[in-house]
Amino acid sequence: MTESFRRSGEYPQGDDHQSPYPQQQPVSSTPVNPEWPPPPAYIPAAPVTVEPGTTVWPGSGQGGNGGSGHGSYGGYPEPDGVSSTAVLTAEPIAATPTPTPTPASPKKRAKGPLALLAAVAIVAAAIGGGTAYGIQELTSKDATSSSTSTTVVPTAKKGTVAGVAQAVSPSIVEISATSNAGSSTGSGVIITSSGEIITNNHVISGASEIKVQLSSGKSYTATVVGTDSKKDLALIKLESAPSGLTVATLGNSDGVQVGDDVVAIGSPEGLTGTVTSGIVSALDRDVTVSTDESQGQQQQQGDGSGQWPFSFGGQEFNGDTGTSTTTYKALQTDASLNPGNSGGALIDMNGNIIGINSAMYSAADSTSSSSAGSVGLGFAIPINTVKSDLAGLRAGGSDS
Repeated sequence: MTESFRRSGEYPQGDDHQSPYPQQQPVSSTPVNPEWPPPPAYIPAAPVTVEPGTTVWPGSGQGGNGGSGHGSYGGYPEPDGVSSTAVLTAEPIAATPTPTPTPASPKKRAKGPLALLAAVAIVAAAIGGGTAYGIQELTSKDATSSSTSTTVVPTAKKGTVAGVAQAVSPSIVEISATSNAGSSTGSGVIITSSGEIITNNHVISGASEIKVQLSSGKSYTATVVGTDSKKDLALIKLESAPSGLTVATLGNSDGVQVGDDVVAIGSPEGLTGTVTSGIVSALDRDVTVSTDESQGQQQQQGDGSGQWPFSFGGQEFNGDTGTSTTTYKALQTDASLNPGNSGGALIDMNGNIIGINSAMYSAADSTSSSSAGSVGLGFAIPINTVKSDLAGLRAGGSDS
């Protein structure tokens, strides 16, 4: 039960009862008489200074209600005789010095947010790496396909003609085709380790025998797998192909831009492994060539001209193309191309094959081979055209 204390004489206690001490009165449930003056505000007890080792709770009183919201005396002044301070004496406790925290080393701090960020970065890199690997796997299942992002050239020689020549020359071969009319020389590109070689149709057209000389100098017999005269393409394959053939990396000709540096490798005039360089001069040139097999035989007539007739821009070059012709889109280059470069490679500076050289213009009279030479006007079949035609060539080609 809550109790309330009053000072002696503050309120009437009756005629026959006087007490110098406050009397305990029951707490009334009715409001305080509004005619009575309000009680004075409670003044908190001042702090008490004691000896060390003594615990003090000011203003707690002896009969208080602990933590009630109105204090020990319900907001009224404490009685004079009631102590406002509770004092407990305790044995002094020696103060224990607080240890100075040792600063965390950078490595330990890194186990917090920095470590989390590092972990996230590693996971992201792993995911990114996994994605790139997946794409590479998808594109490398076909041994004859790749992208221009592939770098074949050694890092130390990246972007140099010497680096391209060193990396790609082993993939370029010299082709000698023999027929009843004579023989001619052209070039080809190894595209599979089993000995498949891509070249121009006009290089092997009408041939009764085909010899292929590798960059090592060794020669092998080859047979025709398929031809497509409408694209001037042919696929041949080595008989008893040796192991360890260097396969060319086929790029993406759709990514080629005018002004890109390029390298051409072939066997002009039988000079195996000749390397020339230049730029891409133009894209999507309409080049018209003959589809008549007799034109290939005319090239093999032994007069040394070795030039393949073609027409461009309404004019004919290197002779008459005949009445049976086909037109394809070609890359134009100013890299030096000469008779014998036909079927060879046009290469970007990462070592990717971006075209198969097919036609070149010589200002000299076609009957005088001694004065014939490149004037920086050459054409190559885009490698994407070649890749799209490979399945048909392996099946025998459109001319079968």
